[in-house]
Amino acid sequence: MTQTDSYPLLSRIHSPEDIRGWSTDELSSLAEEMRAFLLESVSRTGGHLAANLGTVELTIALHHVFNTPEDRLVWDVGHQSYPHKILSGRRDAMKSLRQKGGLAGFPKRDESCFDCFGVGHSSTSISAALGMALGARQQGERRKSVAIIGDGAMTAGMAFEALNHAGDEKADLVVVLNDNNMSISANVGALNRHLASLLSGPMYSSMREGSKRVLNHMPPMREFMRRAEEHVKGMIVPSTLFEELGLNYFGPVDGHDVNGLVKMLRNIYTMEGPILLHVVTHKGRGYAPAEEDPCTYHGVGSFDPNQGIQGGKGGGSPTYTQVFGQWLCDQAEADERMVAITPAMSEGSGMTAYVERFPDRYHDVGIAEQHAITLAAGMACEGVKPVVAIYSSFLQRGYDQLIHDVALQNLPVLFAVDRAGVVGPDGPTHAGSFDISFLRCIPNMVIMAPADENECRRMLSTGFLLDQPAAVRYPRGKGPGVLPEAGLIPLPVGQAEVRRRGKGVAILAFGTPLAQALDVGERLGATVINMRFVKPLDEQRVLEAAREHDLLVTVEDNVVAGGAGSAVAECLASHDIAVRLLHLGLPDRFQSHGTREELLTDAGLDTDSIESAIRKRLGPQACAGAAGGVISEQIGQV
Repeated sequence: MTQTDSYPLLSRIHSPEDIRGWSTDELSSLAEEMRAFLLESVSRTGGHLAANLGTVELTIALHHVFNTPEDRLVWDVGHQSYPHKILSGRRDAMKSLRQKGGLAGFPKRDESCFDCFGVGHSSTSISAALGMALGARQQGERRKSVAIIGDGAMTAGMAFEALNHAGDEKADLVVVLNDNNMSISANVGALNRHLASLLSGPMYSSMREGSKRVLNHMPPMREFMRRAEEHVKGMIVPSTLFEELGLNYFGPVDGHDVNGLVKMLRNIYTMEGPILLHVVTHKGRGYAPAEEDPCTYHGVGSFDPNQGIQGGKGGGSPTYTQVFGQWLCDQAEADERMVAITPAMSEGSGMTAYVERFPDRYHDVGIAEQHAITLAAGMACEGVKPVVAIYSSFLQRGYDQLIHDVALQNLPVLFAVDRAGVVGPDGPTHAGSFDISFLRCIPNMVIMAPADENECRRMLSTGFLLDQPAAVRYPRGKGPGVLPEAGLIPLPVGQAEVRRRGKGVAILAFGTPLAQALDVGERLGATVINMRFVKPLDEQRVLEAAREHDLLVTVEDNVVAGGAGSAVAECLASHDIAVRLLHLGLPDRFQSHGTREELLTDAGLDTDSIESAIRKRLGPQACAGAAGGVISEQIGQV
């Protein structure tokens, strides 16, 4: 059966313009087809599923009513933009989603003219869309700017900063609040649909604007009527907050009723000024397992839709995230001062068991990284020992708080920095490429990079015991399979370990690239040092290596610029030691999406690439000597 036979309506669509003459009945049938296509496609490639199933009708209605790409659609986070990609001419390419050279998992400006703003992090859409609306106004152009933002993203202060500004500017902006919190679904019924349609209709709008013109000459009466209108609307809908911010509020409306959505959006299209449309949707809509458990089906790998996602099979070594989760429980059991904080990433950070066991010592602050860090600082002032579980790319969002509120006051906050280094299919918005560089320059910080699972656990214990800020950065997925020891055993702060003794070349590995460094060390007869600590650096070990070897090679899964290799170079320069250096790490560019292995190869951090780079730096004669082999000894792990 061809795709045309399976999806006859989808096969007719090459751009949103193709659906603008369709009836709402046809649009409803299209929604059913698209939902089936999404399930089939994402179950093969992996990606974000539940959120996309929930925005099918909304996406169709938006593209049906708005003149995209001339009108701008800005998708917050972008994990719900797959229907948008499908409608905008990328249906056939969905089979390459999140794969190297294929479609990105999020909107990307250089992928399509319909992706007017690149996203991946939460709560940026309203600011971006407002900027576009103001830009259009300044250039005398009339077009709509629409931000589609989820209720979770509204927990971030940035969204409210943008709303506050939008109300002041009176810009031509539409904010669609996609609310998939089922607790308010009872408010979505015939009465609310009728009221929302009435309030957005031309009669009400003309009466409203006409009244304003008349009442502008009578300020006291104008203020009285404004407040009266807000109170009347506030009795039936949660509009007061948005009205106070200067936005005209409509809703809530059923986000799965194509006919109602189209009517509402057509009414709104004719209106000017900032508008907020409150739409209620159901994550996972149309696929029962995702409806029942949207968290599990938020981000998925490939799976059989007929069977759903199966539970873990158990066995094997744990992921770094699981190592952190187990350590968190063990440390909480041992020390009642410990609390755990996360900016809405409890499941992704491996905290599920901790939340169940220690609910009174757990704080999910929502998508508010700045608040999470300063909250931890405040707790630390009171003698509490906070652990902030946060992704590397999300830690970037709390940088000022990290410097000003934690490090400047030298407060003992431990940062468990997950998804450090190369991440993979989520692409550059989620890559942890920069944390060593932006953490290393901050005074009072201790920065650790484990090479394996056991070292990760020990470093977490080390950081927790320190009376200063500390960060343990670890990657996504599994390590080399070194099972963590029981107990809470710290490491000596600032001490590296020699894992292999050779001569000629010394490879200084920071974190997980140690595995590749050891393989290269065997091939070249080189010394291999597991550096462990980026800060404080084991300067004694670095200086010894420089005196005893002709070439020092630093390897890290962080950008070379300002990274761990730079720390080594600074150390040598401060001691006036001249030695040949080779810094290997992530290049000075944003990496695309692909598997972790593909991206490491592209960055030159796989075993063969590291060996090739060293041989090239050594030159032909030295390479010949190295290839002959050097008798060396393997040093046991401390």
